[in-house]
Amino acid sequence: MNKQILKDAGLTEGEIKVYLALLELGDTTTGPLVDKSGVARSIVYQILERLIEKGLASYIVKDKTKYYQAADPNKLLDYAQKRKEEIDNNVKEIEKILPDLLSKKKLKDTSSAKIYFGMKGIRTAHEGTYRLKKGESFYYLGIPASQPEEQHIYWKKDHLRRIKAGIKSQVLFNRDTDPEIMKNRNSFKGCDARYMPKGITTPASFLIYKDTVVISVQDPQQIAVEIRNQDIKDSFQAYFDNFWKKSTKLKK
Repeated sequence: MNKQILKDAGLTEGEIKVYLALLELGDTTTGPLVDKSGVARSIVYQILERLIEKGLASYIVKDKTKYYQAADPNKLLDYAQKRKEEIDNNVKEIEKILPDLLSKKKLKDTSSAKIYFGMKGIRTAHEGTYRLKKGESFYYLGIPASQPEEQHIYWKKDHLRRIKAGIKSQVLFNRDTDPEIMKNRNSFKGCDARYMPKGITTPASFLIYKDTVVISVQDPQQIAVEIRNQDIKDSFQAYFDNFWKKSTKLKK
């Protein structure tokens, strides 16, 4: 007999030995079963319990002694069919969650770095936030107080685009930022602008979203470095969240 067929059906080596021995012995106690199957006495009871759970064995009690017997071999077909149904159902459930699993793997596995130069380059790096979907957010840490007027105009247009897309933003400005600029940013729906915690100022700004961090400086050279890596993003997100808890809202 090809025992591999029974293994493929889901039976272990021990279960196969005990089941075949039961078929040959008929009603039997564990003593003859151990001798016939070659399975150790210490595990034969465990194997019998598993066979009973699978519907492939049963027992009767005579004079306070258990006698075990194999189920009709046709039960093997029933067991295999039931196992196939369980596997088919499991496959369907996996298919349901597969897109989410693949998206998580894609985010985790995707790593890249880019460098942008000039104010236009910094804007291009920022516009990676266009990948965000409605209800998602991006985060800025360390926005400099001094920026060219054209940059303020750009930000106002960008906020309008952000609002239309249903995206939110949380922004931490350096503490020397003009209150009028803070008022302006907070006037846009979905933008929460605050001051960095006391004693903390950074010449670089950090944009954090999805799986991306953009580090940019505007003086003396305008440059932005975009890093796409989930672990790095999560690290900077933790820094931002900590600063946010200690941030200061604009006094009205």
